[in-house]
Amino acid sequence: MLIIRGACVIDPVSGIDEVKDLYIENGVFAGNATGEATILDATGLIAAPGLVDMHVHFREPGFTHKEDILSGAAAAAAGGVTTAVCMPNTKPVIDNAETVQYVTNRAEAADIRVLTFAAVTTGQAGQELTDFKTLKSAGAVALSDDGNPIMNADVMRKALIKARELDLVVSCHSEDANMVQNYAVNEGLVSLRLGIPGRPAVAEELMIARDAMLALETGAKVHIAHVSTAKSVEIIRQAKKTGAKITAETCPQYFSLTENEVLARGAMARMNPPLRTQADVVGLIEGLCDGTIDAIATDHAPHSDAEKALPLIDAPSGIVGLETSLALAITKLYHTGKLTLPEIIAKMSTKPSQILGLDYGTLATGKSADLVLFDPEEKWTVDPSIFKSKSHNTPFAGIELQGRVKYTISRGNVVYEDE
Repeated sequence: MLIIRGACVIDPVSGIDEVKDLYIENGVFAGNATGEATILDATGLIAAPGLVDMHVHFREPGFTHKEDILSGAAAAAAGGVTTAVCMPNTKPVIDNAETVQYVTNRAEAADIRVLTFAAVTTGQAGQELTDFKTLKSAGAVALSDDGNPIMNADVMRKALIKARELDLVVSCHSEDANMVQNYAVNEGLVSLRLGIPGRPAVAEELMIARDAMLALETGAKVHIAHVSTAKSVEIIRQAKKTGAKITAETCPQYFSLTENEVLARGAMARMNPPLRTQADVVGLIEGLCDGTIDAIATDHAPHSDAEKALPLIDAPSGIVGLETSLALAITKLYHTGKLTLPEIIAKMSTKPSQILGLDYGTLATGKSADLVLFDPEEKWTVDPSIFKSKSHNTPFAGIELQGRVKYTISRGNVVYEDE
């Protein structure tokens, strides 16, 4: 038995927010101590359900020079994440039972629980639907063509009808591909200053509006990934009021940074969707505060140093985020008085689990002993050179954050300890 002693325990499911001991036995939370035990002194720390990151790219199979399932899991553990859900844009695409099973088998050796989305369409080409039932039976927990918006509304509608029948969530990368092309930055002052075309905010907003309407019409569960604009938040807010089964996530980079970061960091600040304006940052935080945005995910997207050293217009989009996400949320949302710690934990653990129909995100007796212990006050400086991830592409290098993961426990085992 493992006893976590002296921590302030936060569990959004039960409403607990108090100093108490936690008991772990045989990989689950126990109601009390039985027999001999190992004591972990967590005095002064917060104990919360392990984070559930519902949007990561572990790059396996096909791009393991950037990341693989085991290195991604190690990075996740360092960030307090005990369940990570991979997107299917690998090589080959996760669009069949064999590839789903490959990920599942590789995940057995990981420090944390690694699950996967499966593609909505074959090859993420936006044309032919995959076999949803077979993919679900193989272990896929949800569906997405992430990175490749499904431009054909009829295909999307048919996908939602089929997904509803199987009670599967469809996660959407919401950008009109014809409007954004492969442009590197937000359409606005920065794109004008750089003299390059930009990705207009309306490209995101149009697709969210379309899919919100389809969610309402079909009754399917639609999840909007990485929301980046204030108007997108308002569209989702209104869609929820109509009764659409729509949920949404944003990422720490979108409530922490603006498009100006591209001027300072170049390709390290290139991502899809792009960083937007300060007004969008404000709108996203408002959406987090009023519940319009349900979850915080990372969109952890590793790339090699050589790839990110390319000129801005040639470099790939995406940043790593697993090892900074909790600290950014604490720094930008808790220490600024926007959200409480229970609210942050709910958005990073409990709610993502609920959206995907998983049984995690709580410290309740009998549930999987997935736990993060963190110090919300400790300050530290982001140093990508010591990341557990294979990649170091972050715009937060050298930034001081407040809030640090000290231990991560997955299924009863300590898988990360801050050195």
